[in-house]
Amino acid sequence: MENRIPRRITFLEAMFVIVFLIAALMSTLMLFGGDPHMPILAATVVASLIAIRAGFKWSDIEEGIIDTIRMSMQAILILMIIGAIIGTWILAGIVPTMIFYGLKILSPGIFLIATCLICAIVSLATGSSWTTAGTVGIALLGVGGGLGIPLPIVAGAIISGAYFGDKMSPLSDTTNLAPAMAGANLFDHIKHMIFTTGPSLIIALVLYGIIGFRYAGQDLDVAGINMILDTLGDQFAINPLLLLPPILVIAMVIFKVPAIPGLIGGTLLGAIFAALFQGAGMSEIIDAAHYGFVSETGIEAVDELLTRGGLDSMMWTISLILVAMSFGGTLEKTGMLEVIAEKILAFAKSTGSLVTATILTCIFTNLTTGDQYLSIVVPGRMYRQIFADRGLHPKNLSRCLEDSGTLTSPLVPWNTCGAFMMSTLGIHPFAYLPYTFLNLINPLVSIFYGFTGITMEKLPEVDTRTGKQN
Repeated sequence: MENRIPRRITFLEAMFVIVFLIAALMSTLMLFGGDPHMPILAATVVASLIAIRAGFKWSDIEEGIIDTIRMSMQAILILMIIGAIIGTWILAGIVPTMIFYGLKILSPGIFLIATCLICAIVSLATGSSWTTAGTVGIALLGVGGGLGIPLPIVAGAIISGAYFGDKMSPLSDTTNLAPAMAGANLFDHIKHMIFTTGPSLIIALVLYGIIGFRYAGQDLDVAGINMILDTLGDQFAINPLLLLPPILVIAMVIFKVPAIPGLIGGTLLGAIFAALFQGAGMSEIIDAAHYGFVSETGIEAVDELLTRGGLDSMMWTISLILVAMSFGGTLEKTGMLEVIAEKILAFAKSTGSLVTATILTCIFTNLTTGDQYLSIVVPGRMYRQIFADRGLHPKNLSRCLEDSGTLTSPLVPWNTCGAFMMSTLGIHPFAYLPYTFLNLINPLVSIFYGFTGITMEKLPEVDTRTGKQN
């Protein structure tokens, strides 16, 4: 009996696990105000019980969980370093300087364009769409209201810019999670996303320019923005040289420096610049790297923006990754993902239909599970081998995960991202949804590329005689 081969999990059993996960997540997030960790863990238990009932040994399930967690360890290490880099960059005045000069580009004639760009700059600097929307976004919303621009339109521009940075910044957790799930390199992933996200942002900016044209020539109340600028100028030594570390990180992306050494280098640059430009001592630098920076200016908008970072700040995300990997590992090891994928792939014969299936799966996961991370983790694990079998480079998959999973999360009211934006900006997601042009256009561009083959890079061929890639 101990050596019997487990039977194949049925589609109904696999879907029961998914339905249980959806119900547990929705009840926990919407009714009890909890985090997604416990319902995911409960779903892992349910999946394990069904697998054991089908003849799987616990040792095999545990092996699948550990193997999957092992595959995410690079992303976890990167997240820990990112926490340190954010803390030191704020202490050094690097992030405040980027915000300071970003706010300077605000202009009455191109308010919506400027709003999108400012939020993109801040989010690129911080790696967080939530922080961007909850601080600078609130200030910009007030300015837009003073101009008479409908607030849902302003919110759409804020979210488009915030999620551009969240999607493209190497400091973002989702930017690190997507390539980890797909098996791609972080910097290859970021560069590959430029092909879909770049045109999408340009189209979005054109649309914001067309809508905002009617407001050109009106006076702009910049009191809120000036307050932030003055506070930043009082608390930090603002200097254009502080833009050098971000430029160097971008250079690392271009020259393919491995992610972990590159980000450690960015952390060291933050520490050096903190000492040189802000006069920070070693104890301050260590505290900022470990526990994050704490802003005490007395200006709530500035303090909320700058009180963040540190290695410890990433523990919530890392713990979520661990439980999500446990769930994904169980589904993969027991064949549940394969059973579900087979049903979906019955309709995905071409590269275009495969990309479309991936995009729609990510959106469906956002709609049903209420969590942005799961919309990357579950489809990433589900389609990883399928992309490889069809000779597609894993960075194609990681790009699809972010083009849809990351960008559609704030459009769902019961998703954690949508709920945050609704409570922070005070506008229902269904109201601002038509104006989140980047979030709506990007998945469509990705699908278009899938059907046309544009930038859909293939896996390198291997010479069977030498074993080398051609």
